[in-house]
Amino acid sequence: MDHFYLFPEQDPRKHSYGADSCLYRFFQTLIHLLKGNIGTGLLGLPLAVKNAGLLIGPLSLLVMGIVAIHCMNILVKCSHHLSTKLGKPYLTYGEAVEYGMENVPCLQRHSVWGRHVVNLFLIITQLGFCCVYFVFLSENIKQVIEAANGTTLNCNTNETAEMVPSYDSRLYMLFILPFIIALVFTRSLKWLTPFSLFANLVMCASLVLIYYYCLTHIPFPIDLPKVGRAVDYPLFFGTAIFAFEGIGVVLPLENKMQKPQNFPMVLYLGMGIVTLLYISLGTIGYICFGMHIGGSITLNLPDCWMYQSVKLLYSFGIYITYALQFYVPAEILIPPAVSRVGARWELPVDLSIRTGLVLFTCVLAILIPELDLVISLVGSISSSALALIIPPLLQIFTFHTEGLSGWVVLKNLVISVFGLVGFVAGTYISIVEIISRSHSKHVDSYLQFM
Repeated sequence: MDHFYLFPEQDPRKHSYGADSCLYRFFQTLIHLLKGNIGTGLLGLPLAVKNAGLLIGPLSLLVMGIVAIHCMNILVKCSHHLSTKLGKPYLTYGEAVEYGMENVPCLQRHSVWGRHVVNLFLIITQLGFCCVYFVFLSENIKQVIEAANGTTLNCNTNETAEMVPSYDSRLYMLFILPFIIALVFTRSLKWLTPFSLFANLVMCASLVLIYYYCLTHIPFPIDLPKVGRAVDYPLFFGTAIFAFEGIGVVLPLENKMQKPQNFPMVLYLGMGIVTLLYISLGTIGYICFGMHIGGSITLNLPDCWMYQSVKLLYSFGIYITYALQFYVPAEILIPPAVSRVGARWELPVDLSIRTGLVLFTCVLAILIPELDLVISLVGSISSSALALIIPPLLQIFTFHTEGLSGWVVLKNLVISVFGLVGFVAGTYISIVEIISRSHSKHVDSYLQFM
């Protein structure tokens, strides 16, 4: 999820649109909504469908898409109601939760913690994305390098290039670490705008090529499990909600529109496209590669130069996107720290915190170098809270004194409980799998040594 809306130059409170056409603003908002929901999570959905089954996976993605859109709509309605009531032109996600809790007498004294909790989950989510990027970059670059000698120009052959073992993927993370640090030292994101535009273009082109390969290499007959193992379903949930977690872009985009009343149409159209994209790539990716599908579908692409280029180009896009995702926790954590020191120490403190945060995400990635499990863990912990648990509760807090029907309360509680169950089960299963794979690798290393 690209949090472009938090960049100072794009703060919706600082714009005057003048005579901008409504149609142009509509499509601009639609494009931003699509950008905010399409990232590395999309590439992991074929494995998610494998964990749920060829029938249950797409159906579950459809249901989760409907629920996610509903929760986004709830957040917009609550923000409108609270901002009108308080006479404020704009509310962030955290502010909406804080003021919503103030409507409940027993929660008034602790309402500020609502904003802090939302900010905490935003930080966890964004740093989690950054960890995923380290793993994604290392695995894709490692695969390209190991297959370099056998890479061909013929993409129609079924032969696989002979892989030449190189270094452990964690060493590749250390190799790209200095480049990531140099990237986040660019404190003004306007300098990255041309690179970001190029990254978006190459990522779109890469997705087109991925779709083309999958659609032209579907095996027949299709003999894959329609229903996955129950123990694997929490992993599906974590990956799916990681991909769907675009609720943070909703309020800023809605406030940025010249006619906010048109935003529901943007929301339904944009998220409908996103849901269709998720279901289609998840399904055809799993059908194409079957039980051998990797944590990212790029890892299954053939070893010809065109698809190796796809891996490198998509990796470049993810590299640039790291700075965009990193901006959110940096803007939350750095200003309070800088305000406590003198002017001469502001820059050193700023750069030190940036370096420390990058090192933190790199260390976590090194400790958990499993792309699919990192995605599932981040999705289960933070994305489920922001996208499923909090919005329904916010509606109850906001409208509980204004005749909220019992059916609406029940429906909201069901959604929140579903999110909570996914939070607990997804986190638990992800951690268990991480420990299991780590133990298995240690045993294999010991046997090879012996």
